[in-house]
Amino acid sequence: MSLPEYASVYDNFDPARLEADILEGRLDSGLNICVEICDKWATDPERVALHYEKGGGGSGKLTFAELKAASARFANYLTSQGIGKGDRVAGLLPRSPELLIVIAGALRAGAVYQPLFTAFGSGAIEYRLEKASTRLVVTDATNHPKLDDVKGCPPVLCVSPADASVPDFKTTLDQQSDQFEPVMITGADPFLQMFTSGTVGKAKGVAVPAKALLAFYVYMKYAIDLRDDDVFWNVADPGWAYGLYYAVVGPLLMGHATHFNPGAFTPESTYDMIRKYKITNLAAAPTAYRLLKANDDVLPEGEVLGLRVASSAGEPLNPEVTNWVKRRHHCPVMDHYGQTETGMTCCNFHALSHPQRQGAMGYSSPGHRVVALNEQNEEVGKDEVGQLAVDVKASPLFHFDGYTWGEKDPFVNGYYLTGDMAICHGDGSFSFSGRDDDIITTAGYRVGPADVESTLLEHAAVAESGVVAKPDEKRGSIIKAYVVIRAGHEPVDEAELKEELQTLVRRRLSTHAYPREIEFVDQLPKTPSGKIQRFVLRNQAKDETAQ
Repeated sequence: MSLPEYASVYDNFDPARLEADILEGRLDSGLNICVEICDKWATDPERVALHYEKGGGGSGKLTFAELKAASARFANYLTSQGIGKGDRVAGLLPRSPELLIVIAGALRAGAVYQPLFTAFGSGAIEYRLEKASTRLVVTDATNHPKLDDVKGCPPVLCVSPADASVPDFKTTLDQQSDQFEPVMITGADPFLQMFTSGTVGKAKGVAVPAKALLAFYVYMKYAIDLRDDDVFWNVADPGWAYGLYYAVVGPLLMGHATHFNPGAFTPESTYDMIRKYKITNLAAAPTAYRLLKANDDVLPEGEVLGLRVASSAGEPLNPEVTNWVKRRHHCPVMDHYGQTETGMTCCNFHALSHPQRQGAMGYSSPGHRVVALNEQNEEVGKDEVGQLAVDVKASPLFHFDGYTWGEKDPFVNGYYLTGDMAICHGDGSFSFSGRDDDIITTAGYRVGPADVESTLLEHAAVAESGVVAKPDEKRGSIIKAYVVIRAGHEPVDEAELKEELQTLVRRRLSTHAYPREIEFVDQLPKTPSGKIQRFVLRNQAKDETAQ
């Protein structure tokens, strides 16, 4: 099957037509998100919205019709508590059917759903609830104790509570009617209250407006290439943007079933899930693909799991991993770039035909114009490095209006600044170079840490690496690498392995980009969503210099 040309789809993209084609309501005159992601598919009583694994074993499914009825019950409960349009309703829940009911029910009532990642401690939860003036938290018995230390905690509804004094989710919903007239909102009204991952400073608020549905759809259709006959699993947790946008809202908007597995990610559980449900379309963070590759022996040689396509987002995909996926899973894996603020804006598209550049983050998503800017905020030319930015006026699907509480102004001269650095290839494609604050300047050269990390990963002994600048009198900074050695590859001679790694980077990247210092560590500091916290490593390197 020949694919549509990227350039043709991009140049002829028509947001008004897309809105008319995919939405029941209208962004200007009113719509309800629950209608768009649930009700319009619920006329078929057999149509499944969710396949899920149970925490204690076993599995289940939830149809769109069942989700419609349960969401109405939850919406009625919210209304009885005086919670409605614009109010924040938080879910501190594992990947479970209750999570989907809370999301859909909050949206049916015109409220704003606020995810809380289950790995958060009470401090992170308290900060987010206080900032958002959250009206209700729905949790389960496992996570409920975290709320004990939350000052000013709003009312709580709990799935199977251990304490009889806490209202039970199921009992409460059973008392409500399964009929509820959806509350209408407009395209500018928020439906999700996100927070950035907060790798630098406090997490910033991102209120996602209803008009973002169009951009979510474009990503699912062209980048993920979600087809009617696909079985789709996005491994990402809905406590974060990628999981909430594209494991929940995106597939349901297309009337497509999604899959939840509440268990911890392991290579074994991942392959069991793919086999059990016959997954054909997989999305996950690079960490997941790296883990699968590092445990290659878990997949029997010669077994074909039946994956058609795979997608990755969160960090650049190492070419070694890309090649491994193709060899072991007989399918392409595409790298996609986005942020909590913007959703996915720069992608390699499974559903569109375009030149493939290994290691690149891809091309502007239809409805967006992505550029790279120099320090004077001018667009850079071919082979130049600049800060990745979105040309707001030329991007009809760009939906970020600024941080919820004005924590920072990321706009300049009509551009939204991502804070990420990229190489402009001059053909519309870009390659990720690093965070603006991650870029290393050594002896006058600017080096993207992602490039060095990617090269180190090519060595058979390396499982993960984090690369930062370390202050140096002579060069301003030197490049330091923190390296996690893969199990079974412990070096007999650390000095010998260090030299091998330095030679590899010199050879594969450049003579000025090799790490002058390499430290072997047991693990790297990461955000709850799995991104390497380079600022922690940077501070560590600074402290070493000061000693």
